[in-house]
Amino acid sequence: MTIKTTHRYDDIIDLPHPISGRHPAMSMYDRAAQFSPFAALTGYEDILEETGRLTDADTELTEAAVEAIDRKLRLLQEHSGAPNKITVTYFQPDNRKAGGSFVTVTGSCKKVLSYERLLVLCDGTAIPIDQIKSLFAELL
Repeated sequence: MTIKTTHRYDDIIDLPHPISGRHPAMSMYDRAAQFSPFAALTGYEDILEETGRLTDADTELTEAAVEAIDRKLRLLQEHSGAPNKITVTYFQPDNRKAGGSFVTVTGSCKKVLSYERLLVLCDGTAIPIDQIKSLFAELL
């Protein structure tokens, strides 16, 4: 003897899935997007990434290093317009957080602006003299 149990949806369980004649079928991508999590904290990921970004601390130069840089800058200023090749490492402060990064550039010195305290390269790069950490100058 078999006992047949009836369930609430037995009458429709074997019917085919209804397909709308008016509306096109939704793509699987759009269907999945309905259930994707939404970002309640917009920008939070950017803040975490910025906090995790590392910066370097600025270093103080010795008197001897400062004098050596000044000597080389005077030499470049005296031979302004002469062909030269320089390599400068300077500290670039970060605009968003404490610290910054050390940048090394190689090029040709266009001019030394003593009053503005800038070293200007031929490509237009302006380097604050007070931020220079090392300077290698070669007159060609």
